[in-house]
Order: sequence, then structure tokens, then C-alpha cells
Amino acid sequence: MKKQWFRWLLASQLLVAGVAQALLAPGNQAPDFALQAARGGDTFEYHLYQELEKGPVVIFFYPKAFTSGCTVQARMFARAKDQFSALGASIIGLSADSLEVAKDFSQKECSSAYPVVADPDGKAVKAYDVSMMLGSATSKRASYVITPDRKIFYVYSDMSPQDHVTKTLDAVKRWNSLQPAPADATEPAAWDAAPAPAANVPVPPNVD
Repeated sequence: MKKQWFRWLLASQLLVAGVAQALLAPGNQAPDFALQAARGGDTFEYHLYQELEKGPVVIFFYPKAFTSGCTVQARMFARAKDQFSALGASIIGLSADSLEVAKDFSQKECSSAYPVVADPDGKAVKAYDVSMMLGSATSKRASYVITPDRKIFYVYSDMSPQDHVTKTLDAVKRWNSLQPAPADATEPAAWDAAPAPAANVPVPPNVD
């Protein structure tokens, strides 16, 4: 009996390890999705590609609302929300929980700081290859940074919630540093340049 249990445990660990290697790699196209979400007491449809028009999006997948690790992770992202906003990035949390659970979690543990997306059928979970077990709607803990060109810039997976905020925030900073600098507003425009000297024009004599 013990041997059978050990074999099952080993097989499950190998399966999870195999799934971990299947995360979408940076540079890949980010799958689009439109799913129901909650922020505070409000519910609405969240459309990823529409949000990307405003700036980078950080998606943190978590296994289940109100569990200890997921609660820690949600609170950490809520506290860091202003730091992401200052960089032009937005945050969403996503799990296979129902919309009602997502709504409750948003209010109680996320400080209504960002949308919490409900994915009970696992559409986004599977599209982003973050299933806890093969084919499962339940996700493991993984975070993606998606840039406005709809590409994956950074991905991080660890069942510990501790470093997800730090690593994704650093990734957003790195992406920002790679963007072209805006034109220097202090440089005078062509029409602000000093006028050319006037040509010598004869001045008529004064007439009393």
C-alpha cells in the first residue's frame, strides 16, 4: 500500500513538473480572453486586449480564493497597486473560482484595488498553461507581464506567494526602460525659433 502511494505521489510530482515547464515563454503572443470579473461590489466583463491598449497588464493566477497563500498574494498585490499604476501598468487576479467568490474575495482580501477575474471553466488557465494538473481548471501560482503589443514579456511561477509582486514589478520597470524616450519638451519647436533678421527695407521720410 505504501509503495503504491509513493508511486502515485511521484507520478503526480512529475506531472506537475511537466506542466511547470509548459508555461508560455516570453516573446509569445498572449492569448486573449473576455471573462466575468469583479472589483469591489461591481461585476463586469474583463477583456484583456482592450485593457492592453492602456498599458501593460500583470496577470497573477492563483489556485483558490481565501486559502492562506492566495490571501497573502492578493494582499501584497493590493498594497503594490499604486507602484504598478505609476509605471502605467494594471493588475488582475485570476482563478477558477466562481464570480460570486471572486466578488467576495475582491472586497475582503484585495481591497477592491484591481479586478478579480472568474474562470470557472478554466479557459484562461488552460490557454496560459498554468493548470495545477493536466487539463484542470484550477491554476497553480503563476504571474505574467503582458505588454501592449500583446506579447508575453515576463513569466514567473512559484507556489510561494512572496516574490510575485517584486519580480513582476521589476519586469514592468525593465520594460519601461526599453521604451523610446519621449521627445524633449524643452527643445523649441520650429515655429518657436528666433525670427530671421529682416531684410534692409528703405524707410520713407517723416511727413509733417
